[in-house]
Amino acid sequence: MAKTKYKQYVELMYKNHEDDFEKFRPVHDKYANNPDEQQNNLNEKGRKIMNIILQWEDKLCRQSEKGGYGSYTTALAEKFRAEIKKDFPHIDSIGITRKKAFELRQIKPGN
Repeated sequence: MAKTKYKQYVELMYKNHEDDFEKFRPVHDKYANNPDEQQNNLNEKGRKIMNIILQWEDKLCRQSEKGGYGSYTTALAEKFRAEIKKDFPHIDSIGITRKKAFELRQIKPGN
């Protein structure tokens, strides 16, 4: 059975940027275990990965638009991203800025 175009593009992206994704895997896994402490690291290391994903998504959607299927590119991009999320479920967390919530001092009786 033939693979869909977006799945082919995901596989090509992984193959062409194998080193980048292999280096990103441990960063992503550390983030999954401790998001608050690893957010800055994910943002820093994930910037390159996100650029790669955007380039390949653009290639995929551009090809569809040339073929006269421009109205379907949004759904195609969503399927492409969903396929990536199977391998990297926290990929959408790249670029998020986390701030600590304010702390309330404990009120002691007699003060």
